[in-house]
Amino acid sequence: QVQLVESGGGLVQAGGSLRLSCAASGRLFSIIAMGWHRQAPGKERELVAQIGSGDRLTVADSVKGRFTISRDDTVNEVYLHLQMNSLKPEDTAVYYCNAVVGGGFPYWGQGTQVTVSS
Repeated sequence: QVQLVESGGGLVQAGGSLRLSCAASGRLFSIIAMGWHRQAPGKERELVAQIGSGDRLTVADSVKGRFTISRDDTVNEVYLHLQMNSLKPEDTAVYYCNAVVGGGFPYWGQGTQVTVSS
């Protein structure tokens, strides 16, 4: 099993910045991809950014040039960060950390609220 704990959400004005972090623990060797998804009220959950095998990056067009995903590995934990700059009201959502293990099974964090005021 993989445990994911997010932190760093909050309220920010449009144009501001936030940094989200996700601490992953457990069967880290089984992780083949990690990423951030978000879900706004009344909308489906969508991929924001992901680091896949071979450090391949996938970034949603809506956040390209504004959001940066990065990963730090330690002996016992993996940290996934999302640096969000030039935030817009349409970035308001619950942001979820995600880890995919072999076989495609996904693990999810509890989510962290990001609210961007206009």
